[in-house]
Amino acid sequence: MNGPALNGFHGEFLRGALDVAPEGVVICEAGGERAAVYANPAFCRLTGYELSELIGKNLRFLQGDDRDQPELDPIRESLRHGEPVRALLRNQRKDGTVFVNDMQLYPLKDGGGKVTHFIGYHREGGTRSKVAGESGIRGLPTWVREDRLTGLASRYYFEDVLKRDFALAQRDKTDIALLLFDIDQLGPYNEVYDRAGGDSVVKRVARAIAGSFRRGTDVVGRWEGASVIVLMHGTPADHVIQHATTVAHRVREQQIHHPRSIQKYVTVSGGVAIHTARPEDSAEKFLKAVEVAVSRAKDQGRNRVIVAEESDFE
Repeated sequence: MNGPALNGFHGEFLRGALDVAPEGVVICEAGGERAAVYANPAFCRLTGYELSELIGKNLRFLQGDDRDQPELDPIRESLRHGEPVRALLRNQRKDGTVFVNDMQLYPLKDGGGKVTHFIGYHREGGTRSKVAGESGIRGLPTWVREDRLTGLASRYYFEDVLKRDFALAQRDKTDIALLLFDIDQLGPYNEVYDRAGGDSVVKRVARAIAGSFRRGTDVVGRWEGASVIVLMHGTPADHVIQHATTVAHRVREQQIHHPRSIQKYVTVSGGVAIHTARPEDSAEKFLKAVEVAVSRAKDQGRNRVIVAEESDFE
C-alpha cells in the first residue's frame, strides 16, 4: 500500500490485518481523482478484478453506465465534507454480473486533522444476477428493502418490483398504474425548521399516503427525498385518478403548518400514469411519464394531481 500511514513495522502489521479481513477493504485518496491506493484480496474476489486493475483508479467505474442511483448523492456529500456514510450501490463485476454493494466509508485524517484518505468496507448485499436480468433486491433482508426514514419500500426494492410487474403486465396485457406524490416546498420548510423538521414532515406524509393503500397488491415506496411512489394493479383508471386526488386532500387535511406556503399547510403535488400494456412501452418510460406529470402539477400551482398524457410516455 502507498502512503505514509503504513510505513515500517506497524504499517506492515496493519496491512497484514487488512489483507486477511473477510470483507472487502479499499483505501482511496481524499483529493484529486480519489484513486484507490489499496484493495485487499476480499475486495478483489468481490469484484473479480486483479489488484493491478484497481490501484490508481476511481472506483466509480464499477457502476458502469448505471450512474443514476439515488445513494450516489450521499456518497458524494460524504466525500465532499469528509464524513462517514453507509450506502447500497449496484456494482458490476468484471464478468458482467451485477451485485448490490453494501458499503461503508470513513474518513482517515492526518495528525493535523486533515482528511487525506477514505477507507471503505464492502460486502455483497444480495444475490448475483446478470446485467440484463433482475437486480436480486427481493432477496435482501428487510433492513435493505425498507427505506430507513419512512419504513416504506426502498427505491431499490420498488424499482425491482416495478420491473418485474411491468414485464408481467406487458405479457398478460393487464393495466397497472403509478402514482407519485411530492411534498410541495419542502426546501423552504427545512429553512425554517431545519432538516430534522423536514424529516418529521416526510414521515408524517409518508404515513398518511401509505395508510391510503391497504390492498396486498399495492406497493408503496419512498422515491426520493420528498417523494412517495405507489404501484397499483387492476384498478380502473378513473378510480385510480379519483383515489390519487383523495390522497392529496388527505395530506392537506393533516394541517401541518407551513409558514412559507401560500396554502398555509403542507401539501403534495401528484402525478398519475396508467400503463395499458402497449408493446413499445418500457418501465423507464412509465416512470418518466409519472415524473413529468408531477412536474406539470408543480408548474400549475402545486397541491393538485395531474394525469400523464400520451406524449409523456415517449
